[in-house]
Amino acid sequence: MPYVNIKITKDGATSEQKALLIEGVTSLLQNVLNKNRATTFVIIDEVETDNWGIAGEQVTKIRNRKK
Repeated sequence: MPYVNIKITKDGATSEQKALLIEGVTSLLQNVLNKNRATTFVIIDEVETDNWGIAGEQVTKIRNRKK
């Protein structure tokens, strides 16, 4: 029973893109590891950019600087 947790920043992934991620990961596990689709769980967590840090800095600040 595979469980995959995908964490992305909450800044615009569409429902369609999330559906593609879920289908793609499920298919990958089925094709590579012969896992059963019916018992494969894929969870997508969206994290606010204030709560995601890279190199000691909030993603919000990094992205604001690039604008």
